[in-house]
Amino acid sequence: MADLHPLHVTVNGQAHRCSIAPRTHLVDFLREDLGLKGSHLGCEHGVCGACTVELNGQIVRGCLTLAVQADGGSVQTIEGLSQSGVIRDLQQAFVARNALQCGFCTSGMLMAAKELVETRPEATRAEVREWISGNYCRCTGYHAIVDAICDVLRQRKETQA
Repeated sequence: MADLHPLHVTVNGQAHRCSIAPRTHLVDFLREDLGLKGSHLGCEHGVCGACTVELNGQIVRGCLTLAVQADGGSVQTIEGLSQSGVIRDLQQAFVARNALQCGFCTSGMLMAAKELVETRPEATRAEVREWISGNYCRCTGYHAIVDAICDVLRQRKETQA
């Protein structure tokens, strides 16, 4: 059995100190040790995006990031973003546009969409489509997801005008 590594990480604003196996992936730590089941483990190769979380302000693939890489850092999961209300408009747009589909990819899509609307508020529909191309929707609901994200971009632009 591998030696355990001490881990101090803030997740959704709450500090956690624990010991984990060095090879534990971030998404496994979040789901199994902290009980945060919003991010999903899909392909385990960083391709599908279902495990997307935010580490120190940037989205990462939880299946490719070791939990020890988050040591001393801050992680935001879909649960934290939902509780804070930061992505309420994105969630409402996903509901309004029927972009939730089966829901398996939704947390990763929302994490990617959040980063897009924050970093590229002028994104075109083509840029939105390209941005989320790293997240797979097994229901093939891309049109609805792109529509929802474009709605939020447009609403935020109108609010700022």
